Amino acid sequence: MLTAFARAFKTPDLRKKLLFTLGIIVVYRVGTHIPIPGVDYTSVQACVDQMSGNSGLFGLVNMFSGGALLQITIFALGIMPYITASIILQLLTVVIPRLEALKKEGQSGTAKITQYTRYLTIALAVLQGTGLVATARSGALFSGCTVANQIVPDRAIFITVLMVLTMTAGTAVVMWLGELITDRGIGNGMSILMFISIAATFPAALWAIKEQGTLADGWIEFGTVMLVGFVMVGLVVFVEQAQRRIPVQYAKRMIGRRSYGGTSTYIPLKVNQAGVIPVIFASSLLYIPALVAQFSSGTSGWKTWIQAHLVQGDDPIYIAMYFLLIVFFAFFYVAITFNPEEVADNMKKYGGFIPGIRAGRPTAEYLSYVLNRITWPGSLYLGLIALVPTMALAGFGANQNFPFGGTSILIIVGVGLETVKQIESQLQQRNYEGFLR
Repeated sequence: MLTAFARAFKTPDLRKKLLFTLGIIVVYRVGTHIPIPGVDYTSVQACVDQMSGNSGLFGLVNMFSGGALLQITIFALGIMPYITASIILQLLTVVIPRLEALKKEGQSGTAKITQYTRYLTIALAVLQGTGLVATARSGALFSGCTVANQIVPDRAIFITVLMVLTMTAGTAVVMWLGELITDRGIGNGMSILMFISIAATFPAALWAIKEQGTLADGWIEFGTVMLVGFVMVGLVVFVEQAQRRIPVQYAKRMIGRRSYGGTSTYIPLKVNQAGVIPVIFASSLLYIPALVAQFSSGTSGWKTWIQAHLVQGDDPIYIAMYFLLIVFFAFFYVAITFNPEEVADNMKKYGGFIPGIRAGRPTAEYLSYVLNRITWPGSLYLGLIALVPTMALAGFGANQNFPFGGTSILIIVGVGLETVKQIESQLQQRNYEGFLR
């Protein structure tokens, strides 16, 4: 692997792409430490230290911003608005015929959908930025901090608008940096920035586990977390690479004097066809009632019930709802992203068939049957992985800072595998051995 790295840097064009990607990553990480105007940085740091890394309801967004959300920097929103906009457009493509037609137009239609995604990203950034500023001004961003109300000392309208515009511009810059990596660097730009944001929170989380530990000055807890982390990485790699290959045979066709087809291939159906999207959906949906309860006044019964069962991640009701929502969204997302009837029609159009299965409707029914069979273990796997931060090491009291679980480990492993494959493919084009043997 180290030899492959050396060969990659010896290749001029590949070296330029790698160095360009590293340069963009440095710019992104610098931006996550520049505070926005109108914020008392001293009070922010004091609240961060008091909270000891526990970000409460804003943990998901804070993770995707690399810790910039709680620091209230220019990149505080990170790539979360873009991720949300991409998911919304992907779901609307199935519902709105106009977007579905654009998707079928090829590259030109994809470019228009990408442009719509950018517009929606800016709109969501304005909305989320306004919510973050309002939360910071009310002191709810760091509930329990003694100086939470001093984070935004100036409550003037001009300062508030300036703060929202700064964070919106920061989101636009992050989106631009991601597209630069995609065009001129290695890998998918947004995925790389997401990878860096999550990986940047690992050292602090691991050290917090060691500091809070009581067995052998925390080293036993630290070693246990590392061991569980390595086991989980191996499990995630194994499941993410697992797929059901459905064989497809194409009949020969004569077009003019040349014959086409007659080849054998397969349809790869991954065990985890939905990726990390169900975890994000379930987390976001469970955050909504907790946020509503946090900003509502009074002490009504529903607010007390939500604060008792849906705010703390170790509550049995929260665990059960989280797990069931992940399973539901896994089936839902697979159903809207993979259309067995469309695949069967395309196979029939080009003379393809599954051995032993008739073309047309029987093929669609067979694909739907296989897809449902493999989605069950995939959805259960997602639910178990997502619950690891809640359940693992609960006896040590370190579950609040456990980094190897849920969304983070799935994104880290997935993006890492795809990036390594891209580097390997470029090395193989130059007769190099590559990363994977």
